Amino acid sequence: MTEKKTPMNAPATSLDARFSAPGAAPASWDDTVRVIEAAELFWITTVRAGGRPHVTPLVAVWLDGALHFCTGAAEQKAVNLRANPQVTLITGRNDWDRGLDVVVEGDAVRVTDDATLHRLAAAWRAKWDGSWRFEVRDGAFHHDDGGEALVFAVAPVKVLAFGKGDTFSHTRHRF
Repeated sequence: MTEKKTPMNAPATSLDARFSAPGAAPASWDDTVRVIEAAELFWITTVRAGGRPHVTPLVAVWLDGALHFCTGAAEQKAVNLRANPQVTLITGRNDWDRGLDVVVEGDAVRVTDDATLHRLAAAWRAKWDGSWRFEVRDGAFHHDDGGEALVFAVAPVKVLAFGKGDTFSHTRHRF
């Protein structure tokens, strides 16, 4: 496995030759972030109290070097996060022969700062052309229907990028 150091706040990137085609190059961090930023849907995995995984789709935004998502306090993922903050978020394509699939691993940390929440609410609105609108109040997002959503940030610890197509590659970005 070859590793390349990058500037501060950027990950060390390496190609795992065991799972890559001969001559494959690692996916760059910039290309990986572009996939994260453009993704309309992620699959999040949390861990239930009994140890079983819980997987569900959600929308998320990339801001300030972290992936952000929201959930109701009574939803299973929020219940799971109270006991275990470790999560995996996955996005990509269901095609075998094209695209870049991305797996983000880290701890979900609750965001309650109203200034940050306002920036995140604007990011949600912009990414989905106004379809996702949140009001910020009391350290959470609020829906028009009166519902409340807790907001979490996942600063990546490890990001895997799987290139597909002519040259399959398995890249690891470590922070």
